[in-house]
Amino acid sequence: MTGSSVTEPPLLGRQAECAAIDAVLESARDGQGSVLVVRGETGVGKTALLDRGAARASAFRLARVAGVESESELMGAGLQQLLGPLIEKARRLPGPQREALETTLGLQEGPAADRFLVGLAVLGMLSELADQRPLLVVVDDAQWLDAVSTQVLAFVARRLAAERMAMLFSLREPGGGTDLDGLPALHVSGLGDHDARRLLSSVIPGGLDEQVRDRIVAETRGNPLALLELPAAMTPAELAGGFGLPDARMLSGRIEHSFVRRVEALPDDTRLLMFAAAAEPVGDMLVLMRALERLGIAIGAAEPAESAGLIDLGPRVVFRHPTVRTAAYRATPAQVRRRGHAALAEATDAEADPDRRAWHRAHATAAPEEDVAAELERRAARAQARAGAEAAAAFLERAAELTPDPRLRGVRALAAAQAKLDAGALGAAESLLALAAIAPLEMADRARLERVRAHIAFARTRGSGTPTLLSVAARQLEPVDPELARETHLEAMWALMRSGRFGGADGVPAAAKAALAPVGDEPVRAVDQFLQVLVIRRTQGHSQVLPAVRRAIATFQREGLRRDNIAWCWLACQLAMDVWDDEACAAMAGGLAEVARERGMLTVLPFALNYSAAHQLFAGRFDLAQQLIGEADSITRATRNVAIADFSVLLAAWRGERDRTLGMRERILADATARGEGFAVEAAEWAAATLYLGYGEYGAAAEAARRAYEPEGLGFTVWVLPELIEAAVRAGDPATAQQAFERLAERSATSDTAWARGIEARSQALLSDDGSAEELYQQAIEHLARSRVAVHRFRAQLIYGEWLRRQNRRVDARVQLKAAYQAFDAMGAEAFARRAERELLATGETVHKRTGDAGVELTFQEAQIARLARDGHTNPEIAAQLFLSHRTVEWHLRKVFTKLDITSRRELARALRATEPATA
Repeated sequence: MTGSSVTEPPLLGRQAECAAIDAVLESARDGQGSVLVVRGETGVGKTALLDRGAARASAFRLARVAGVESESELMGAGLQQLLGPLIEKARRLPGPQREALETTLGLQEGPAADRFLVGLAVLGMLSELADQRPLLVVVDDAQWLDAVSTQVLAFVARRLAAERMAMLFSLREPGGGTDLDGLPALHVSGLGDHDARRLLSSVIPGGLDEQVRDRIVAETRGNPLALLELPAAMTPAELAGGFGLPDARMLSGRIEHSFVRRVEALPDDTRLLMFAAAAEPVGDMLVLMRALERLGIAIGAAEPAESAGLIDLGPRVVFRHPTVRTAAYRATPAQVRRRGHAALAEATDAEADPDRRAWHRAHATAAPEEDVAAELERRAARAQARAGAEAAAAFLERAAELTPDPRLRGVRALAAAQAKLDAGALGAAESLLALAAIAPLEMADRARLERVRAHIAFARTRGSGTPTLLSVAARQLEPVDPELARETHLEAMWALMRSGRFGGADGVPAAAKAALAPVGDEPVRAVDQFLQVLVIRRTQGHSQVLPAVRRAIATFQREGLRRDNIAWCWLACQLAMDVWDDEACAAMAGGLAEVARERGMLTVLPFALNYSAAHQLFAGRFDLAQQLIGEADSITRATRNVAIADFSVLLAAWRGERDRTLGMRERILADATARGEGFAVEAAEWAAATLYLGYGEYGAAAEAARRAYEPEGLGFTVWVLPELIEAAVRAGDPATAQQAFERLAERSATSDTAWARGIEARSQALLSDDGSAEELYQQAIEHLARSRVAVHRFRAQLIYGEWLRRQNRRVDARVQLKAAYQAFDAMGAEAFARRAERELLATGETVHKRTGDAGVELTFQEAQIARLARDGHTNPEIAAQLFLSHRTVEWHLRKVFTKLDITSRRELARALRATEPATA
């Protein structure tokens, strides 16, 4: 495309919409990747806008795909359409990406490929094409794309930065949430009255009564397809009598109905040909010709449909509009559909595309048939390897429907429910579980059914009702699968911990303890040791748990991160933090992040990034903590997973952002209370206590800390106690402070880490008389200086300095207060910095504020890329780690070099050090 050389006029009444699409193309041509999702109801002109965009992009390479309703559950079908002509490019991808993509497309056998490793492969392929020539990717009828293809293409769309690449999607509305939500959108509505009348006049020769015309315009709401098609489908009597229809169907239904009427008017052979073409999604003429031969239909049967402008048979089959394809499929009676699917199954190569062949066979079958159901079940495993849980669920669900044996039908429905749950389709999982529940299942399957039921409940709420459900399922599993039973008991214990104050499942710990008893010797697996830890902690108290925690963490680290245990890394990190072992937690979180990046495990990576963010926060590296939290959040949004309880509210509190912290707290409390999740309540109230302490509002801090404290809580509770002690002492409530210290000492006494010793000494100093306080403060500072928790070291210096000032030792106080002020000011802990500043001023010290030059500010992605480049990683390696294209990495590095005023990677280490605050 040359831009100004293409002079075709905009579509009628669509000047603004055409300009928006032209801007997307212009941006891509200039090397700034751009995306636009064209949203609107059926017939409003989305496809016409995409077609015009493709016509305007004559200098672009064009890659096009259209969603097909009949294949919306055949995972990876959209990617096959898009990438089929480009698959040779996959050979140049890095090995893991190439294998993931080829497995997903069915070109090789292998374990299930991570979805976003596939996304990175597609991004790499398309980015390479765009290097050679600007690339336009057009995705029409995206609402009918399968979930795998939608998720992968949305992943690519969110990572367009420095590519000469544009992506245009059309998406029907109204509709449910999709992976495309949040992308730049263009909402297309009906034409204005003037343009609608002009368009209507173009299709009704000889004029039209003005009142009838106005009624048509009003009832179509200016929908172009309705204006073009509905009058053509009406009789002269209908036109003469007005446009009003007796039913109240949605406009999209009325438009489709008009196409259905036109299809139904075609000869029988033509209608069957139209159906076969609609059910064959990629428009492959060879497959269609073979299917027509089996149906006994000559290709000439297409002529009436072609003359009517409904279909075009060229090298590929093209429907006039996506709604025509839908109408052709839906207008066909069920018996004829089955005949067409049977012909397509026979025409599909069993070696090259066995999944699609099995899918057609399944839709060709009316009554239960074990042979077809068994083939679907076999294909489910291959489909899962190619495209994940959604694909397996679709195959297993249809297999269950076609299974004649009641028990086996229940088993397959249960497997489909588990796959739907894994895919996040909770409603569908519940429906399949109901089907399985009425089947005559054996004891083992009945127990697994209860486990799936409990997992669905946990996924919906993570709240107070799920521990008992999981515990019941675990007890049912004990006689048939002891290992799975113990894993389920561990899930029940974790759910109980998370529900906290909302949980009342007293029988859960006892049941878990009983499940451990038959093991005999000490548990060998880390998962069993974790269960033992939680049982001891719940039933015997914290003083007894430390040896078991250390053993479990050591076993987990020795086992290494594997697909069967990686999900428990978050629990290992939480237990390590609960006993003040920041070294072990940091090592495990870092290892988890590395493995998750390497394997593209984006459901796990946000947890690792958030634990890493917590360590950076405690180290005083607020900017880096924000970068990690931001990356985790962007991954969660890209994958459309449930948001995790992250450390963003605590980071806001440490930064002294009052409105943001309290606003987040209110939202978290409302959501957590509704779901019965005490874990989130603890985190929100802990953050509020920290915020109030920074501002010196000790009464409010004490109240927040009391609300945050949960005696049986895991992780956050132990960190709330120091806040409660400081707040209560300063608020004049020594009894509360003393009681909190006794609880803290019970926890800290079981750990010999510098963090635990320092926090205990600082808290004890606050409660001590003048004779012993000073030595305790000095011990606290000495211990904390050897730990990773710089923020608490400087908190100790602040509190010590305040104590010294009250002792009228102003010179000594200034030393501690100045160190605390400078550190808090540099790291961005504004409230604590102002608290230290007030104390310094009270000693008579002049406070030298920073000049206001914040130095160089890199975005979190720029900083990530700069650090990786500094550490010696190549651009392709950085791109793979951060799920970006190599061009985007190059683009960010150019911006980094400009901001840091450097010209080579050798200068990065020095330049980055200058941007980092000193916290030691």
